[in-house]
Amino acid sequence: MTDETSADETPPAEGVDDTPPAEDVDDTPTVTCLRCGRAWDLGYELDDLGVGNQAVEQFALDHRRHTGHFPDDVATWRADCRRCPEASEHLGERAATRWAETHARHTRHAVVVRGADGEEAVVEAPES
Repeated sequence: MTDETSADETPPAEGVDDTPPAEDVDDTPTVTCLRCGRAWDLGYELDDLGVGNQAVEQFALDHRRHTGHFPDDVATWRADCRRCPEASEHLGERAATRWAETHARHTRHAVVVRGADGEEAVVEAPES
């Protein structure tokens, strides 16, 4: 018996692949929400909606639209105008920054972009 095997385990025979077939592996992502007390697999988003790599983001946005809050482990980026009440919340930094740049360009207002980690960046209107 080696350190890698317990008394209850028998090591696989040499040359034997004990990996289950791909169709037996369920690697569907799961999202949880403690506030709702539920967990969801994202099979619908992947199979029916066909959103691929955006499945978690799409589910999080839909969840917020229907419940008023994001599921667990979803951190957002906020862009808040320093001069007017306009603000925008996004799941990605690039989307929040793009909104801030557009708002600053059109209104000449400075916008603060803030991540879940508390880091801030200020987007100013470009000089013209």
